[in-house]
Amino acid sequence: MLKHLPNILTLGRIVLTIIFLIMLLYSPTVENKPLFLDIAFAIFVVAGLTDTIDGAIARKLGVTSKFGRIMDPLADKVLVCGAFICFAVIGEPKLFNFGFGTLAFIQWLVVGVLILRDVSITILRQVAETRGINFAATTSGKLKMFLQSFAVGTVVIKMAHAQTATWGYWFTSVVLTLMLAVTVISGIKATRRSFRKKTVV
Repeated sequence: MLKHLPNILTLGRIVLTIIFLIMLLYSPTVENKPLFLDIAFAIFVVAGLTDTIDGAIARKLGVTSKFGRIMDPLADKVLVCGAFICFAVIGEPKLFNFGFGTLAFIQWLVVGVLILRDVSITILRQVAETRGINFAATTSGKLKMFLQSFAVGTVVIKMAHAQTATWGYWFTSVVLTLMLAVTVISGIKATRRSFRKKTVV
């Protein structure tokens, strides 16, 4: 039973992710929006924690599976990219006094950058591994994932408690800009790395 625990946690993360994304899409229609989004944020945090826990358990027990290798990174991508797609659909985050068109451009630009990066790196990873090149997670990749998760949490909290606060506009803008920068830089590093015969951290 224990050897299946990492995969069970991964499946649990996928279920929590689906619930979280549905709550984001439904959030504009609820009456008590702050409480509703606080619950969504808690679900997001739990989903993120399962990612750390299942990896630690898998390493401790020395168990790996094809299912885990495929579904674990996929669950991360669905959680982050799915969240930003939902944000764009419901028109979040609101930033300063930008008009609808400007906000929509920014929101969907974020989605485009994240999806383009993940799709291209997934393809490169497959190509690199067939050539025998180590494509394990690197420092920039881990930082990228942390900032993306932090950005999702930032937007949810802003929606719940600082929708029109000036500091909320600035903090969210800085976090999103930093996240996009690291996402692009880590993607460029991964692209270079795919043509080398050794891992670059």
